[in-house]
Amino acid sequence: MSNMREQLLAKTAGIRATSSINEDEVKRSTRTQTAPGLAGALAVAQLRVQELESTGAASQLAVSDIVANPWQPRRVFNEAKLSELAESIREVGLMQAIVVRRAGEIYQIVAGERRWRAHKLVGLDNIKAVVVECSDADMAVLALVENVSRDDLSDYEVAMSIRQTEKEFPDRKRMAEALGMSRSGLYQFLSFENLPDFIKKDLDIQPRLLGGTAAQAIVAAIKKHGNNGLKAAVELWPLVVKGVIDQGKVAAAIKSLATRRTTTNSSIERSIDKFFSGKEHAGSITKDISGITVKIKSGVLTDAQETQIRELISQMFHDQPRGG
Repeated sequence: MSNMREQLLAKTAGIRATSSINEDEVKRSTRTQTAPGLAGALAVAQLRVQELESTGAASQLAVSDIVANPWQPRRVFNEAKLSELAESIREVGLMQAIVVRRAGEIYQIVAGERRWRAHKLVGLDNIKAVVVECSDADMAVLALVENVSRDDLSDYEVAMSIRQTEKEFPDRKRMAEALGMSRSGLYQFLSFENLPDFIKKDLDIQPRLLGGTAAQAIVAAIKKHGNNGLKAAVELWPLVVKGVIDQGKVAAAIKSLATRRTTTNSSIERSIDKFFSGKEHAGSITKDISGITVKIKSGVLTDAQETQIRELISQMFHDQPRGG
């Protein structure tokens, strides 16, 4: 059997366009919607794990000699479910060995990280494992496909794993097909990368703070309002972390605050001074953030006065050094 990437591409070559899939064919959820092709990709991943197990060597390994898959997207594990699994292992033992590959003096997990973590939780020193030969590409794609399929994985965790695995695909179109996603769904995940660093830093610790829809909207709001948008995000984000502002309302709040600041700044920095010739309005001097504009009504100046003004302006900039 060929490597994982080739299998995924072959398996998904005939996937229908998302636009041709009827609504009743797709199970709805609150997370970024994915197409049914994901089931096919997951099936290929499961077959690949079975193939690796059939060719690997069964062993008893020290739990301390094993580390997680470097491409593992999950940052937070459900402690309650992990405790349940640990208790089951304590009572009846491990029913299915984990799959690992050798990496120097240690072993990296190919499949079964929850079982390994449960062993650590129970305090067991050894674990049943199948040692296999597995490429970096297989490791990356297996971790991504398996985890994308799980409902309890956050959008941010999926997004980080997608970015890490992106090089295994020729382009994003084929990657979307291989994962059973619409291209718009894939780009929604990729929008996390464009969030400010201070937001991503908190998401590394609390990945559920933002879903894909909210992340994409925040990125768009900051981009639209530039520096004022970024300043608004800096001010509002701590309220999201504290749970004061719902993630779905952040983009609108950024827009509102940035717009209000833009309007305030414009009104503060814009001034208009009118001048008169006797009682007649002769013109105005307007100052704003873009510069100074002098307007003089037609017919108010004599030719001599116009010449005098031109000479004065010319002399002002001729005598004054640039930047002075």
